[in-house]
Amino acid sequence: MKALFRAAALSALIMAGSAAAASAQTVASDAAFRATTLNLSAYGETRLAPDMATISLGVQNDAPTAAEAIRQNAAKMTQVIAALRKSGIPEKDIQTSTLSVSPQYVYQENLPPRLTGYQVSNQVTVTSHDMSRVGQLVDATVNAGADTVSGISFGLNDSTAAENDARMKAVQALQAKADLYARATGYHVVRLVSLNEGSSYAAPPPMPPSVMMMAKAERDVSTPVSAGETRVRVDVTGVYELAR
Repeated sequence: MKALFRAAALSALIMAGSAAAASAQTVASDAAFRATTLNLSAYGETRLAPDMATISLGVQNDAPTAAEAIRQNAAKMTQVIAALRKSGIPEKDIQTSTLSVSPQYVYQENLPPRLTGYQVSNQVTVTSHDMSRVGQLVDATVNAGADTVSGISFGLNDSTAAENDARMKAVQALQAKADLYARATGYHVVRLVSLNEGSSYAAPPPMPPSVMMMAKAERDVSTPVSAGETRVRVDVTGVYELAR
């Protein structure tokens, strides 16, 4: 009987403890539910001139056989690479992005496809850190035999400072928005409960290659390249607690 009594008493204590814990959780939950909060988002953006350009260019040619197409392409591409090196581009900033050999066919109605030759495409991605010579670099490669320029993009060698500036602007905008909503609803901001960040990086759109090629063909001057501005944007979200 004593053993049964002790077991019953222990069980009662456990149940009482569980009930107390549940009650505490309910009180905490009710308190959180009663709190007035704002869930807001904002962003900060920094604009500055880019100091790096990435150019995609290369050589594309056709020949009756794959071997001949590759040989011709290699000869032209060797000249293009030499022009890049002569223009001051180090080897580490020249990277092959595409190398393909494709059979070419003629299609006629009610006839099987007829093989006419092979096409070879060799494209490289070139990074230039001298923004004043980007147009001259394009001209040099075209004069050396490059016949495709598929685009130019711009960026920053180090975006850390721009990102930090955008973060400061984003948080300031978020705080200002919280203060505005609080005043409009008759509250004041008690504290920032949470803050989350998501960043995005955007650059000006690349210049169409046809424009660059025409610029070179129509007048004997360096191809004009406009870098515009690079935009670094940071998005933040935050939860603020309010009180009257």
